[in-house]
Amino acid sequence: MTQSGKPDLGILLLLADQEFVRELRARLAAQGYEDQGRSDGFVFRTLADGPTTISRLAERLEITKQGAGQIADDLVRRGYVERRPDPTDARARLLHLTDRGHAALSAARRFHRDYERRLRKALGDQAIDTLRDVLTEMTGEAQISTPHFRAGMF
Repeated sequence: MTQSGKPDLGILLLLADQEFVRELRARLAAQGYEDQGRSDGFVFRTLADGPTTISRLAERLEITKQGAGQIADDLVRRGYVERRPDPTDARARLLHLTDRGHAALSAARRFHRDYERRLRKALGDQAIDTLRDVLTEMTGEAQISTPHFRAGMF
């Protein structure tokens, strides 16, 4: 609590994020995507732009190639991603979203839209527009424009 007796803003932001993620995971699980991992959304957004290599995925996620390879292996195992030969480079393999991956991404995007609609109905457009402006100011436009988020929210 702050000196004014109100909850600390940082704690509220953290709790709001945790609640959003909890609701997202519950919705996805109810639709058959109970095996979603924490980084899956970033990968799905990246691959929604089109197939990519492990190296490019690593760059986009700002992680090592080894880390990107481990994430890709896990997504392949769970049926969200597949590897295919690169038609322009016989040595390379491209990562593609499978039908299941596209469906999970679509389900998550529907949740995002529904969540915002629910907040707008409860609090009004002005409150949500202001909240969006505040959060944009807090995170900075450059952060929002990173490759993680450019492809659309998961």
